[in-house]
Amino acid sequence: MLTETSLSIWGWGSLVLFLATFGPFAIFYFAFYILCFVGGGFVVTLLFGKSNSEKYLEQCEHSFLPCTSVGIPKVIQFSLRDYVQYWYYTLSDDESFLLEIRQALQYALVQFSARSKETDWQPYFTTRLVDDFGTHLRVFRKAQQRIAEKGNQMKDQAEELVDTFFEVEVEMEKEVCRDLVCTSPKDEEGFLRDLCEVLLYILLPPGDFQNKIMRYFVREILSRGILLPLINQLSDPDYINQYVIWMIRDSNCNYEAFMNIIKLSDNIGELEAVKDKASEELQYLRSLDTAGDDINTIKNQINSLLYVIKVCDSRIQRLQSGKEIDTVKLAANFGKLCTVPLDHILVDNVALQFFMDYMQQTGGQAHLFFWMTVEGYRVTAQQQLEVLQSRQKDGKHQTNQTKGLLRAAAFGVYEQYLSEKASPRVNIDDNLVAKLAETLNHEDPTPEIFDDIQRKVYELMLRDERFYPSFKQNVLYVRMLAELDMLKDPSFRGSDDGEGESFNGSPTGSINLSLDDLSNVPSDETVQLHAYISDTGVCNDHGKTYALYAITVHRRNANSEEMWKTYRRYSDFHDFHMRITEQFENLANILKLPGKKTFNNMDREFLEKRKKDLNAYLQLLLNPEMMKASPALAHYVYDFLENKAYSKGKGDFARKMDTFVNPLRNSMRNVSNAVKSIPDSLAEGMTKMSDNMGKMSERLGQDIKQSFFKVPPLMQKTYSDPDHCRVAAPIDDNVDDNIPLRVMLLLMDEVFDLKERNQWLRRNIKNLLQQLIRATYGDTINRKIVDHVDWMTSPEQVADAVKRFRDAFWPNGILAEAVPRRDKAIRMRTRVAGKTKLLEVMPDELKHIIGAETTRKGILRVFEMFQHSQLNKRMVYVFLERFLETLFPQNKFPELFNKLHSRSKQMQRYKQRLHSTQAPSLQKRTA
Repeated sequence: MLTETSLSIWGWGSLVLFLATFGPFAIFYFAFYILCFVGGGFVVTLLFGKSNSEKYLEQCEHSFLPCTSVGIPKVIQFSLRDYVQYWYYTLSDDESFLLEIRQALQYALVQFSARSKETDWQPYFTTRLVDDFGTHLRVFRKAQQRIAEKGNQMKDQAEELVDTFFEVEVEMEKEVCRDLVCTSPKDEEGFLRDLCEVLLYILLPPGDFQNKIMRYFVREILSRGILLPLINQLSDPDYINQYVIWMIRDSNCNYEAFMNIIKLSDNIGELEAVKDKASEELQYLRSLDTAGDDINTIKNQINSLLYVIKVCDSRIQRLQSGKEIDTVKLAANFGKLCTVPLDHILVDNVALQFFMDYMQQTGGQAHLFFWMTVEGYRVTAQQQLEVLQSRQKDGKHQTNQTKGLLRAAAFGVYEQYLSEKASPRVNIDDNLVAKLAETLNHEDPTPEIFDDIQRKVYELMLRDERFYPSFKQNVLYVRMLAELDMLKDPSFRGSDDGEGESFNGSPTGSINLSLDDLSNVPSDETVQLHAYISDTGVCNDHGKTYALYAITVHRRNANSEEMWKTYRRYSDFHDFHMRITEQFENLANILKLPGKKTFNNMDREFLEKRKKDLNAYLQLLLNPEMMKASPALAHYVYDFLENKAYSKGKGDFARKMDTFVNPLRNSMRNVSNAVKSIPDSLAEGMTKMSDNMGKMSERLGQDIKQSFFKVPPLMQKTYSDPDHCRVAAPIDDNVDDNIPLRVMLLLMDEVFDLKERNQWLRRNIKNLLQQLIRATYGDTINRKIVDHVDWMTSPEQVADAVKRFRDAFWPNGILAEAVPRRDKAIRMRTRVAGKTKLLEVMPDELKHIIGAETTRKGILRVFEMFQHSQLNKRMVYVFLERFLETLFPQNKFPELFNKLHSRSKQMQRYKQRLHSTQAPSLQKRTA
């Protein structure tokens, strides 16, 4: 108690003494001094930390390690700086550890480069890479088919597609499935770590590999710092779509292709994105204050945008209601279809395959095979006789031998289709058959020896209700029109009686006028007509851009002179040319219309050139001698040059028919010219070829039958189940075939799903590709591919690739920031633009070979395959695995990858199903 009292006295005394000495405000000064002391200490600490941070940053930027310049060393330096040094210097200032890591990385890269130089990369780039891509596409196609078979039972179509894809993959690969690596980020990181550790084991010296700390550092840098971001970028669908657009950036988007994509789109997000952008553009155009000529242009643009919005709304409503319309079924039920003449069907590959299928169903295939065999006999006989005539002019005689071979070929056709032993036999007038037999026995065979019977067979197929008339009412006919891209304009119909074979869309119904109809054409020879194209320009009508040519016409006679201007498009010239060359066949060899051009056909330079060519065409057409030789031609010329809207005589349908019939006719002329100009060295080899000519027609007929009834692969090789194996499985490795041919066939087979098509068409595609490759490059293209692969893998190109990689990851020496994910609407519009450009860049020749609908479906299937990041990852990892297997063939990487993917759930389920299906068979064997 006394102690507490004394302390209290001392405390109060000290306070009174402090206040008496320093004043009443001393306590506030004391608190202020303490606050300043604390604040000053904090500022000093902050400045000290800043100084040390700047010191460490300077050490990171300018390390004491050996100086590096460019390429791989620079990449190593940047990797260490951005992934190690920024935290390592906070723990230690020792440079030796960083030096060891850099030396280890450099040593590994040197070993990797040495292995690359010793590796033959040609098989990887020309065969295995294509095989992996084709197999990936095959798995995707089969997954789509399975989902379509399930109907509307799915809740999430994208998720179901991914699951089904990997289910099909394990069925095809049998021993591996990559579902965990592609769908689970955790498993993906573990896979990359294991893979990098294996590579370090191969490439590093044993001493460095045993250093666990350094090995783990390098492994994490490679797996998470480099490989994982790179794989994620390559697997991003939006990145792939942008890359596709960049690759074909030179081609302009076509309005028709764009509208086709909108009408075919089954993604509501795409349609809504396009609709929103069109609405935005529409508001902008309506806000403009324009006058004069600009108002018409803006009105056209507004109408086009309104049409796009209308199509998008209609498509969205249809998809949301679930009432998807099958165009083929709709057209078949509608009944108003274009009429394709039989003679055009027989000369077009795409149309002929559908007619083949129908004739097989009705039992009339023998008539069609006979017609085709006779066509083959005629072409071959004409070629042989032309060669014979050329050899006779050179003083070489093989008349009896050649005629004997032709007689044997003709007898082969007769025995196979017309004799009593023929099966199946062509039912035709017995008198014609007897007359033919008499001719074969007593006269030399000619190319026209079967013409009478072939004409009767053609008329039978044309008139008989079982064949062509019924074919036009069959669903196969509608599918044929879809492949020919002729379901868009059902208003253009031809004659339904099958006689005139007319398929024009003119109001008068036919352009084949009689002489009486032309009696009112002016016949005064004093009338002079002159015309030339004075100007050309580009017009825009409802979003469609086309060139317009101004033609100045002068007409003079004895009493008066007239002059006027008329305006025509190139399509008008094309239609006019078709009309006059059909009416006057001799003009086809005299008048040559300038050809079409798919891309850059609105360039000023090109328009001027076409203007010059069309002027030359008009001057030749209006030549007085030409008009005198064909008096009826004046009616067509006056009608074309008259100052009025030109009425197309054929319409869109006929022009489409012309585009796919004329190339076939021209190709036949080219073959004939090639035979005529055959060199002597090749002609001398005809003796060897003619040894087998006696059986030519029989082989031709059998070839048609076998290719139609059987299902041979494009590349012959037997396999137990070709639909559940890799794409390259049917290729025989021992066959020395042309590498580009194999690549093209494999890709076309999978992209366009040709295995489901008529086998006769598939064989024609193969022959066409063989002729194309051999005619252009021949066997030298193999060497060109090898040289190109060697160039791609040369040290200079590899160094350039490393430099581009460095500039992409570290632009200006700074680590690139992660690219923000673009807005969904922008990504959807990018998808639409990518599909539009892919469809636009497809050549028309491809559509003529395999069909427009098949081409469209194939291209869109490939594009759709790239819209799933998990599936893209699978393809990237497959390419990476094949790359390492090629680079390290002695290290048993296939077995390693099987082990790394062994935890796959799909693989476990597949093995369980396989075990359950094999168990009953084993029990039966033991019993």
